[in-house]
Amino acid sequence: MVALHGATPRQAALQGLVVGLTCGTLGFYWLLGMLQTFSGFPIAICAIFMLILCAYQAGIFSLTGYLYARGAGRGWPRGLVFALAFIAGETAYPLLFPFTFAATVHDVYPLVQVAELGGPILVGLCVLAPSWVLSRAIIAKRTAKLEGERISLIRALELIRPSRWIPIMLVPMVAFLYGMVRIVQVDEVVLHAEKVRVGIVQANMSLLDKRQNRDEGLRRHTDLTRKLVREEKIDLVVWPETSVAGAVDEQKAFQYYQKRATGKLGVPAIVGAVLYRDVDDARETVYFNSALISDERGHIQGRYDKQFLLLFGEYLPFGETFPVLHEWSPHSGRFSPGTSFEPLRFRSHDIATFICYEDIVPTFVNKLMKHGKPELLVNMTNDAWFGDTSEPWEHMALAKLRAVEQRRFFVRSTNSGISGFVDPVGRLTKRTETFEKAAIAQDVAWLDSATPFSFWGYLPYWLLSALSVAFAFLKRERFFAGSLRAS
Repeated sequence: MVALHGATPRQAALQGLVVGLTCGTLGFYWLLGMLQTFSGFPIAICAIFMLILCAYQAGIFSLTGYLYARGAGRGWPRGLVFALAFIAGETAYPLLFPFTFAATVHDVYPLVQVAELGGPILVGLCVLAPSWVLSRAIIAKRTAKLEGERISLIRALELIRPSRWIPIMLVPMVAFLYGMVRIVQVDEVVLHAEKVRVGIVQANMSLLDKRQNRDEGLRRHTDLTRKLVREEKIDLVVWPETSVAGAVDEQKAFQYYQKRATGKLGVPAIVGAVLYRDVDDARETVYFNSALISDERGHIQGRYDKQFLLLFGEYLPFGETFPVLHEWSPHSGRFSPGTSFEPLRFRSHDIATFICYEDIVPTFVNKLMKHGKPELLVNMTNDAWFGDTSEPWEHMALAKLRAVEQRRFFVRSTNSGISGFVDPVGRLTKRTETFEKAAIAQDVAWLDSATPFSFWGYLPYWLLSALSVAFAFLKRERFFAGSLRAS
C-alpha cells in the first residue's frame, strides 16, 4: 500500500509483478519438485516453467496495483479504490493454483466467521482495513519529513481526520465480535444436531509405491479400516484420492471395487478410484479421478468424478489438441474432467464430495452445495505429489474456510497428510501428522442450514470488480459533471 502511493499504472503493475513473483517462488517452491516428477524434464527446464507459472500467478498482484493506480489517479477515494482493486484481483484473475489472502488468518477463528457472509474476500478485507490506516500514517510521516518536520506515527494519525480512519480501524473489531457471537451460536446448533461417526484412513503410500505396489496400498487401507472398526463403532469411513490404484473400465468398476475393496470392510465407505472409458477419437481412452460410495455390504451406490484437474499431474495443457506433447512430457496424466455436481447419497443424507484441490475453490464448492441437500463436506486428496514441503499445510489452511462458508463439518482424507476433521467454525479438531500411517475417527453433525455466501456467492464481488474497472477509466470530475448535467 505504501509502495503504490504515487505510482503510475505501469509502475504499479510492475511492482505487483515483482511482489507476486517473489511471493510465488518462495510460497510455491514445491512446484519445482512436482514439475520434475511429472514432466520428466531436466531441472533447468522445470525451473523455467516454474518461474513462468509463478509470473502468471503474480498477475493477481499486478492487476490489483494497476487498477488501484488508475482509479486513484482519476480522483476516486484511495481507500475505496484499493478495496475494489483487491476485490477485482481475487475475483476475476484466473489462478492455476488458487490462493486467497484470507488464509493468512485461518487460525484466528473469530475473524474468519464473516466468511459465511462474504467468503474469503470479506475476511481479507477485514484484515486489510487496519493496514490501510497504517499505510496512510506512514505516508503522512514521510510527507512531513520531506517538508523538514519529524513526527511520530501517532502524530501522523492525528493529522488524518479521525472520521476517516476510526471507522476503518473498527472493521476487524466488529468482525471479531461478530465471530465470537457466531461461534457460540454454531456450537449450540452442533450440540443438538444428529451425529454420525466418520473414520479417516491415511495409508501413507509414496507416489511410486502407490503405482507399483497396488496390492500393498489396498492392504494398508483395508487393514487400517478393519482396525478402526474393531476399536470403535464407525458409521462411515473415508479413504483418500485414488486410494485403490489402477484404472478400471467404468462398466465393470462397481463389481470390481466391491470385490477388491469395499466388500471386505463391513462398513459404508467413500473410496478413491480411477475409471476409464474407451472413446472413438484420437484419445482412444479417457480416465476419470473418481470417488465411489458403498453401503454396508460393499455395493457401490454412487460416483463423483473430479472436475478441476491438476496441471501436468493429471492433464497436459493442449494435450488433447496436440497429442505429440504427451511424447515430450511422458509422465503427465491423461484425465478428463467430470460434469456432474450431484452429491453422494449416504442413507437419507447427501454428502458434497470433492477431490484434491477442488477444496480450495470457494465458487466450485458453492456449485456443489446447490445440488441436492448436502449436510456434510468430504474431500479426498493426495498431497504426496509435493513431498515433505509446506504444501500440505498450505492446502489445509486454504481448505478450512469451506467449513465456515457453508457451516458444515468438513472431513478431509489424504494419502500422506494432513487428514482431519474441521468443524463448522473452522477449527481443525482432530488431525494426522504428515507422512504417517494413521486411522482416526470423530463424531460429526449433519447440518442443513444455508448461509448468505452459499446463496449469493461471488455475484456482489463481480459487480464491485466491474466498478473497480469503471473507476480505472472514468474520471471522478467528469462523472459528477455528467450527472449534474443529466439532472
